[in-house]
Amino acid sequence: MCRNITTLRGLEPPATPEEIEAAARQYVRKVSGVQKTSAATEAAFEDAVARVSAATAQVLNSLPPRRVPPRYDPPIRRMAAKRA
Repeated sequence: MCRNITTLRGLEPPATPEEIEAAARQYVRKVSGVQKTSAATEAAFEDAVARVSAATAQVLNSLPPRRVPPRYDPPIRRMAAKRA
């Protein structure tokens, strides 16, 4: 469903909280259909992002190390690499 969400497990260095939140935000945007929050949607949207971020961090910490790193870096890392 969310083909554009980059795999975070197995990154070196490990995924940062910002990368986890960015992936959670993209997921919540996709499943909710909310691209830009309004006064009516902001609280629910941000609560969902926080919950998905927490669940993502928990699963990443619970899984064993990955043998093969992901093929692509998360967008935050790609943008930082372009600036460097």
